[in-house]
Amino acid sequence: MITTKHEFMAPTDVVEHEHELKTGLKAAVVTAPLVGTWVNCDSATRGLVRMVIAAAGAGISVHGFGACSPTPCDWGTAPGVAYADNVTSTSPVAFTTKYKFNFKETIVVGRLNAGCLIVETFDNFTDGSGRSAYYSTYYMGK
Repeated sequence: MITTKHEFMAPTDVVEHEHELKTGLKAAVVTAPLVGTWVNCDSATRGLVRMVIAAAGAGISVHGFGACSPTPCDWGTAPGVAYADNVTSTSPVAFTTKYKFNFKETIVVGRLNAGCLIVETFDNFTDGSGRSAYYSTYYMGK
């Protein structure tokens, strides 16, 4: 049996492709509104306490810090992707990144909302501990 992989293009993807063909230019997301140090509004959080987002070439880098005592745990820096709200826009509205720890993987999704950054994390344990994968939401400001 031969399996055929179908290619999907949304109508907006077609518009972008036509724009590229006519102008030779691709739209690029301007990362400036995402860049900076974002701090969790909940000072008693047991999760993500701070994120430092920086421009990195055409994308971003995300440096996360988790709640530990006496100082936050350094998650390290991971490459990220900034997203616009459509294929021809350059204003960022969201980002994604992924962290791989020795015991879990964490997908981080953030979106801008009225000057705040709403961050969602999806944690999946990879250490065979039997712990449930879980989801968290954090509200951050600069």
